[in-house]
Amino acid sequence: MHPLRHRFAARSGYLSACTLGLPADVTRDAVRRDLDRWAVGDAAAPQYSELLERARGHAATLLGIDAGRIATGSQVSVFTGLVAASAPSGAEIVCVDGDFSSVVAPFLARRDLRVRHVPLDALADAVTAETWLISYSLVQSATGEIADAASISAAARDAGALVLVDTTQATGWMPTDDLDADLIVCHAYKWLSAPRGAAFAAFSDRATAEFTPYTAGWYSGIDPWASCYGPDLYLADDASRFDVSPAWHAWAGAEAALEFASAIDMEDVRRHDLSLANAFRERLGTAASDSAIVTWADGEGDALAALGAAGITASGRAGRARVAFHLWNDEDDVERAARAIGR
Repeated sequence: MHPLRHRFAARSGYLSACTLGLPADVTRDAVRRDLDRWAVGDAAAPQYSELLERARGHAATLLGIDAGRIATGSQVSVFTGLVAASAPSGAEIVCVDGDFSSVVAPFLARRDLRVRHVPLDALADAVTAETWLISYSLVQSATGEIADAASISAAARDAGALVLVDTTQATGWMPTDDLDADLIVCHAYKWLSAPRGAAFAAFSDRATAEFTPYTAGWYSGIDPWASCYGPDLYLADDASRFDVSPAWHAWAGAEAALEFASAIDMEDVRRHDLSLANAFRERLGTAASDSAIVTWADGEGDALAALGAAGITASGRAGRARVAFHLWNDEDDVERAARAIGR
């Protein structure tokens, strides 16, 4: 059992951090305090801005960069959409075949872009002099596979291509503070256990200069409280020019969740999560892996149904059963899940 297990009220058998994270005590308490303040009229917009700026700092810590490179928003697809909208007509985008739609669909929506889909292990080799951008998830949602980020970035840099990497299925259970990318996008409601509606992105200097802030609003200004009205444009000089007006109540919980996560040793979390995931793989009779997400073929949904019948929360994606192990899980969860599917 992980020493932080007591910080979560999670019941035994919850194996779905890859679908919806569960809040730690500090996150739950922050949401409740926010609701109470709001209910009696004590919530104030400037206080939410202060809270968001603290959250920006925590996100920067998790990604190992300066806070000035962090933009905050609501969804991964919004940030990806900015990149797609900024792409020159005819640009080649290389994606992973079967990747999550939020890092693929915005490019497909641009009918004048050339989008190629390749297997994950062929992504680095697929980059050519014609490639404008590589867009991929560090950890694949459907399979749990982990990309070779260093090789992909090296290939992109050699070709002069941009790199977009989604760490939604990674940040929170493994270190993501050494990625070389022009845009790192992450929604915090999975492994970071924040309320849904709080996402962040890290922009390189090149991305900040080349991408157009099509979602610019009052919170994209150098001083949001002085840029609420036209007719002029008051864009911030740093990545906050890509901020989306914050969903205040979501960020009340997200700030606490990100602070909690940024203070944890992610190598320790990875060791814990992988020990449980690989113990379950051993029961399945499959090889050990470097992913906290375990998936296996389940075309008819029998395994997922059996897990549910045993009171275990799991998920199914792309014809596969999927379980995930995180801070609130222990060896008993491995045993219960294995027994539920006859292993």
